[in-house]
Amino acid sequence: MNWNTLLSNKRFGMEDLHLQNHDDRTEFQRDYDRLIFSSPFRRLQNKTQVFPLPGSIFVHNRLTHSLEVACVGRSLGNGVSRKLQEKHATQLSPFIDEIGAIVSAACLAHDLGNPPFGHSGEKAIATYFSEGEGFFLNNKMSAAEWTDITSFEGNANAFRLLTHQFSGRRKGGFVLTYSTLAAIAKYPYTSDHAPKGKQKFGFFQSEKDDFARIADELGLLKLGDYRYARHPLVYLVEAADDICYEIMDIEDAHKLRLLTTGETRELLLGFIPERSMSRTLETLDMVSDVNEQIAYLRSSVIGRLVGACVEAFVANEEAILAGKFQSSLIKNIPDELRKAYCACEEISRGKIYRSKDVVDIEIAGYNIIYTLINRLTDAVFNREKAYSQMLLSRIPGQYETDSTTAYGKVQSVLDFVSGMTDVYALDLYRKINGMSLPTL
Repeated sequence: MNWNTLLSNKRFGMEDLHLQNHDDRTEFQRDYDRLIFSSPFRRLQNKTQVFPLPGSIFVHNRLTHSLEVACVGRSLGNGVSRKLQEKHATQLSPFIDEIGAIVSAACLAHDLGNPPFGHSGEKAIATYFSEGEGFFLNNKMSAAEWTDITSFEGNANAFRLLTHQFSGRRKGGFVLTYSTLAAIAKYPYTSDHAPKGKQKFGFFQSEKDDFARIADELGLLKLGDYRYARHPLVYLVEAADDICYEIMDIEDAHKLRLLTTGETRELLLGFIPERSMSRTLETLDMVSDVNEQIAYLRSSVIGRLVGACVEAFVANEEAILAGKFQSSLIKNIPDELRKAYCACEEISRGKIYRSKDVVDIEIAGYNIIYTLINRLTDAVFNREKAYSQMLLSRIPGQYETDSTTAYGKVQSVLDFVSGMTDVYALDLYRKINGMSLPTL
C-alpha cells in the first residue's frame, strides 16, 4: 500500500462533484465537524459505555468516550505524521500532515453503530435470530445475509450508518471522505469472509460493494473476496480506543469505589518508569484531592502510551503497508508498559466488567433489546395486523420497513433499534409492555 493513494479527500457519494471550500477547514476537518453536529453522534450521550448511567457520579458514556478517543487519536496521528516525515526523505502524500485530522474524525465515528446497552444489545440482536423467535427467517434470505444478522456487529453497523442512503437523506449517507471511512473499518471483510474463528466483521452484505469501491480507490490490499488488509490508520484508531477504554475505565471504577485509591494508584504508577517515579510522587503529594491525583496519573499514563504507540507504528510501518502486521500497536509497546497495561486488563475483567451493577444492566439491556426486536420484526412481517400497524407508526419513514426482501425488512428494524438511546429503548419497552403510559 502507498501513502499517496491511502490518503484521499474524495467524498463518498459525491465523487463526481468538485465542491469549493468557502472556509479554511480541510476536507478531513469538515468530516470531524459533520460528525460532531450529527444526531447519531449526539445520541451517544445516552448510550452506556461500561457502567450504568449513575446520576450523581459522572462516569463515561459513549459520547464522552468518543470525544476522548478522538483527542488521543489526533495526538497519535500527529505524532505518526511527524515521525514519517522525519523517516522518509521524499514527499509521502500531499495529505500527510492531515493524518491527525483523519484519525480524530474516524475515532468520533467508531462507536456510532453500537446499539443501546453495548455488547449486551449486540448479543440480544444476534441470539434473537440464531436461537430465538427470529429463527423462522433463516430460509428467507441468503446464507451470507443470515450470517450478517446472527453475528450482528456494531462495527459493520457504523459503516452502514455512515454510507447508506436512508430515505430522505442525501446520497452517500454522511458523505465523508474515503480515508475517514476506511480508517473506521477495523475488520475489513464481510461476515461470510471473516477469518476462521472470527465473528467480528466490518460491513454488511448491503454495503460490501461500497466498501470495495473505497478499498480499490485507496489501494487497500485485497486478500480475497470482499476481504482486505486494514487501512494503516485503523491501527491508530484502534490504539486510541484501547488506551481510552482501559485507562478511563480504571478511573471510573475508582470514582464508583469499585477500586480503592491504593489499588488505582498502584495500577497507574505501574506505567511510570523508575527514573520518573520520585518526581511523579512529589507532584502527587502537592495535590490534596484524591480524584485529582488519579486524574494526574491518568493523564501521565495516556501520554506515555501515546508516545509508545507512535513509535510502534513507525517501527512496523513496512509490515503495516504490506498487510503483514497481524497485531495491535498496544501489544507492541515496550515490555514494562505492556505489563502495566495487562495488569489493568486483568483487574478490569475481575472487578469492573463483572461487577454487579454492570452485569445487572447487561441483563436488563439484553431483555429490552430482545423484546423490541421481537415485537418490531413481527410487525414488519405481519403488516396487516392492527397491532402491527400501531407499532409501525412509531418507526420514522426513513427506515425502509416496506422493503421487498426479508433481509431489507430485518435491516429496517435493526437500523431503528440500534439508533436508539438506552433511555428511549427503555421507554419504548415499557410502553409496548403496558408498564407506563405517556403523560397527557
